[in-house]
Amino acid sequence: MVLHATHIAALVSAYVILWFLSLFCLFPVGLGEFDPQTGAPLSPRIGLKTLIATGIATVLWIGFYALILFKVVDL
Repeated sequence: MVLHATHIAALVSAYVILWFLSLFCLFPVGLGEFDPQTGAPLSPRIGLKTLIATGIATVLWIGFYALILFKVVDL
């Protein structure tokens, strides 16, 4: 399988989209207590959520790439 520039661009953009979707789904999870004056969460744990989003996006992207590799989806 030869990867052209358009294939690489499609695969990279698919990973970026999956990463942002998983991150935005994780934002409201486990916020805990809020500051009564500002309404902001006291411990949002953004670093942990970005690592989890990276793992989720990687697993989903591998599945997406497997679909392309086994010719279920054509790029």
